[in-house]
Amino acid sequence: MPAAARNGPPNVAQRESVLTVVTAVGANLAIAIAKGIAAALTGSAAMTAEAIHSGVDTANEALLLVGMRRADKAPDAQHPFGYAKELYFWAFVVAVVIFGLGGGVTIIEGFERLRDPHPPANPLWNYVVLGIAFVFEGISFAVALRQLRRDEPGVSLFSAVAASKDPGVFAVVLEDAAALAGLLIALAGTIVAQVTADGRPDGVASIAIGVVLDFVALVLVWQVRGLLVGESADPDVVAAIREVAAAEPSVAAVRRVLTMHLGPDDILVALDLVFRHDATLAEVAAAIDRIQGEVQRRNPAAREIFIEVDALTARTRGAT
Repeated sequence: MPAAARNGPPNVAQRESVLTVVTAVGANLAIAIAKGIAAALTGSAAMTAEAIHSGVDTANEALLLVGMRRADKAPDAQHPFGYAKELYFWAFVVAVVIFGLGGGVTIIEGFERLRDPHPPANPLWNYVVLGIAFVFEGISFAVALRQLRRDEPGVSLFSAVAASKDPGVFAVVLEDAAALAGLLIALAGTIVAQVTADGRPDGVASIAIGVVLDFVALVLVWQVRGLLVGESADPDVVAAIREVAAAEPSVAAVRRVLTMHLGPDDILVALDLVFRHDATLAEVAAAIDRIQGEVQRRNPAAREIFIEVDALTARTRGAT
């Protein structure tokens, strides 16, 4: 029998993901300006690295917003499954920007300071800005972490990031975690440079911040790579789909359940089902409607469901 297919309900924009990214953009823009002023007043390499860090974060989160907007475009003849993967593309661009501009420039700044070391002037500005930045970065991190925990409850932070399919959440969590770590490194570098009257700790702090950024960029690249090439839904989602199909009385066997994330809230589902040899065409059609409806009821992200239908012949019946 021919395959049966039905489009799911229209994709609902993830307002909470947008709010998470907008919060991060606002926080990082204010912080980048404050850090830039402090860097100019103190000449601190660590604070310069932090200003670059926050500026890159602001640009990156703006790119994520671009990706979210483009991902909401309606399907057309050229892209019949929609544009949801746009978000994954822009998240990959973010990772490259973090690695090149964020990590690379701050590491170069640190080595330049080691070649010409001098302790920061008026370090009090550094302490004030770092304290304010820690508060704002902490708020942004808490907003992103709350959504990540809601989407992936009961697992470690690392596992939650690995399981998340939404770059609007896990990218902000990673960036804000790196930002908080960078603030602590900058604080340590400023204190040691002030106490020792030596500018080299300031340069070392800048290099360390760059290393942190490059590490986060690599983690983000690895995470987004799987989504770009086509990652399956979580095992529990796949198991639930199989359970729905197997529970249908006219289904004799569930051969395969194939899934792929087209976007954070957009899953493609393909089922290969064997129906009882005595099932009528009307029974098969009704079963397909029930399976599609129940799968979408349990997981609204299953927007596209395709079912390959086979009759149970005498040969396959004996093997089932």
